[in-house]
Amino acid sequence: MKRPQFKRDTDPADRERIGRAVRPKLSATLILMRGDVQNPQVLMGKRAAGHGFMPSKSVFPGGKAEPNDTFAPAASALLPQTKTILERHLVPRRAQAAGAAAIRETFEETGLFLARPCANSRKAPKGWEDFTSRGLGADLGALSLTARAITPPYHPKRFDAWFFTARADDLIDLPDCNASGELEDLSWHTLAQTRALDLPMITSIVLDELAKRLHDPARPVPFYAMRRGKHFRDWL
Repeated sequence: MKRPQFKRDTDPADRERIGRAVRPKLSATLILMRGDVQNPQVLMGKRAAGHGFMPSKSVFPGGKAEPNDTFAPAASALLPQTKTILERHLVPRRAQAAGAAAIRETFEETGLFLARPCANSRKAPKGWEDFTSRGLGADLGALSLTARAITPPYHPKRFDAWFFTARADDLIDLPDCNASGELEDLSWHTLAQTRALDLPMITSIVLDELAKRLHDPARPVPFYAMRRGKHFRDWL
C-alpha cells in the first residue's frame, strides 16, 4: 500500500490517523478588540441554530480559507513575526491566505472592513470584489497571531484554525456595508462577560489565552491539538 504524502501544513499529530481522519481545512478567525488595552471588549456573534457546525454557539467572526484568498488584494504585508510563525507551518501562499481569510470572513459576517486604500489594477478575485470596488486592500499588517488549534481527529468536520487579533481602531467605517447574516446578535463583550456566553471549548480556551497575552505580549503563541487520543498544547 502506497504511503500517504503529507503537506507541510498538515497537522503532524494526525499522521498516524490520516487513513481514517478527515484532513483539517485551513481556516482563520479574527478577534476584534476595542476600548481599554488591558481590558478590551471583543466582538462576538451567535451561529444560527440550523448551522451544521457549532449551532447556537457564540463565536468570533471567521471561517474556511478559500483558494482565492491567496490572491487577495493586500494594502499591507503581514507583520514579520506573524509571517515567520505562519511560514514555519504553512507554505507561503497558504500563510497569506490564512491572514486574508480572517479579514474576508469578518467582512462577510459583520460588514466590517479591516482594510486600507489600495491601488490594484488586477481583476478582483472572487470574494474580494467588495474590497476592490471601493479601492481597498486587506490590512494584513493589522493582524497579530494569538493561537492555532486543530479540531480533534474524531470530528466529521475538522479545521486548522488560526486565531488573529486586531484593534477596531484599524477598521474602515463604511456605513453602506451590510453583514451576510451568518452571525446573529453581533455585540461587544468584555472578557469577563464572555464567560456567561455559550462558547465552544476552543473559543473559551483562546479567550483565556488572549487575557494572558494582554498582560504578557511576549508570551509564545500556543498550538492546541490532539495526539494519541489526548489533548495537548505546544508552542509555535
